[in-house]
Amino acid sequence: MKFIFDVDGTLTPSRQEMDKEFSKFFFDFCTENKVYLVTGSDKKKTVEQVGNVIYGLAKRAYNCSGADVYESSRNVRRSDWKLPYSAKTFLLEKLEESDFPLRTGLHIEERPGMVNFSVVGRNATIGERKLYSKYDTRHKERNLIAELFNKEFEHLRATVGGETGLDIAPLGSDKSQILVDFDKDDSILFFGDRCDPAGNDFPIAEALRQNFKRSKIYHVNDWKETFRILSDSRLTSTLQDSILQV
Repeated sequence: MKFIFDVDGTLTPSRQEMDKEFSKFFFDFCTENKVYLVTGSDKKKTVEQVGNVIYGLAKRAYNCSGADVYESSRNVRRSDWKLPYSAKTFLLEKLEESDFPLRTGLHIEERPGMVNFSVVGRNATIGERKLYSKYDTRHKERNLIAELFNKEFEHLRATVGGETGLDIAPLGSDKSQILVDFDKDDSILFFGDRCDPAGNDFPIAEALRQNFKRSKIYHVNDWKETFRILSDSRLTSTLQDSILQV
């Protein structure tokens, strides 16, 4: 059995450290199971959230949606893709057009193999991020920008990730790309909080549904639900049994 986890919103609150009780539990879970991390964030931010020890315990940590890969905290693969100038111009235009009043800087963050775009900015405080999240929930701004972007740049793909951002990468260079490292007969349990069609967990969830018969998708609301599921041994056993019977 292999467990693949999104990080932000699935193992941790958005852009924050793991809950201490959950962290202690998850440390034991990682020592007893084959755990993989996949996130749109870079290594630095991921380590800030889950800690060096858990990060190093993961069989593989797939940062930047799989474009920057680590084993035992050692880099084993990295993409050198850069965002085209025309796409950057498009995003800056959408930033200018947004009615959300607050800007904090670092609106386009380049990462290995992808970029993250945020109207409020990557420098926003937790409170400022929550303000934008409420605005976005009401106006669906990120979904709209992603839809327009994907129509304009058919060779690229924008998906909603976290509380405030859009993850942008070449078409096909999403979280599903990590599945080349797995066998289609593997028993896989995936946990993610953005498995909706516009979310950045959707590509890997959909690829698992279509191509990995021994997989189970768990679309969680937050890290608390992940903790509840993993700590309920009866439920975990039921999930494993349902996969193994496929």
